[in-house]
Amino acid sequence: MEEQKSQINEVKKIIGGIADKLPEFCSDESISRYLRARNWNTKKAAKMLKETLKWRLQSKPEKITWEDVVDEAETGKVYRANFCDKNGRIVLIMRPGLQGTQSKSSSSCGGHIKYLVYCMENATMNVKTDEEQMVWLIDFQGWKMGCISVKQTREAAHLLQHHYPERLGLAIFYNPPKIFESFWTMVKPFLEQKTYRKVKFVHSDNPHSQILMQELFDMDKLESAFGGKNTNGFNCVAYSQMMREDDEKKLHFLNSNTSFSSSPLTIKSLQSNLSDQYDSEDSDESHSSSSSSGDELDVCATLASVDGKAPTMFVN
Repeated sequence: MEEQKSQINEVKKIIGGIADKLPEFCSDESISRYLRARNWNTKKAAKMLKETLKWRLQSKPEKITWEDVVDEAETGKVYRANFCDKNGRIVLIMRPGLQGTQSKSSSSCGGHIKYLVYCMENATMNVKTDEEQMVWLIDFQGWKMGCISVKQTREAAHLLQHHYPERLGLAIFYNPPKIFESFWTMVKPFLEQKTYRKVKFVHSDNPHSQILMQELFDMDKLESAFGGKNTNGFNCVAYSQMMREDDEKKLHFLNSNTSFSSSPLTIKSLQSNLSDQYDSEDSDESHSSSSSSGDELDVCATLASVDGKAPTMFVN
């Protein structure tokens, strides 16, 4: 534990003063996830965290609301379940066979990725304080090779692995068809070894698979599509209400946090500031005395929404 704490402190030292301005991203728990994702290599973990900060400034994922993605969401292709697994982990249900919806304002690929980001933001903001990871339940009913492209899968894998590291605890592929094996062969190279080792193939006609499901889930709560006793499917009206309530909680937090009221800063300026601090991975020089302006560091705080340990007001 002392060694891990030392490595966490080393990452904070590398990224300098920004660590103090981004408590949600740069908490010990958050940095630990980046370190685990990079096998406790402090320089690689710091670089990974830097890239997440840049991405969040550009994409502003915390600003995505339910109204922005409802067109993508209404079929129920991805949603947060109203139950956890027996370990208390959030469950995201995914149905790639329903992929193909398209928002009115974006391409199918762009809309799908935007909705995926919204779902990850919402899930991470609802994680319990003692459980960082989640479970993905992926139902392959109706899946065909044309449902989702290799390009989409590669983009989604990059997003999840690089900007939400160590959030996935387990992915259950439920009843994938035989043809999926070919698709899996194509996309597996995009996944880090630690990621695809978390994937479990489960088949409803396999007794060992069903034992696994019973060990992981309360069968009274688990949806019948996954072998459970819960016959209630996705209800877009009820789910929309829950997501709007979560959006209100998030908005309340953003509005009540004084660090979000600072003057705007251009993306180019902040990216330059971040790059100056730790783009030179081979340098042993400490960057803790970087001469960032107060406005620059304050604007960095607008990136800190739900990554790392969620604020208690975010947790149901």
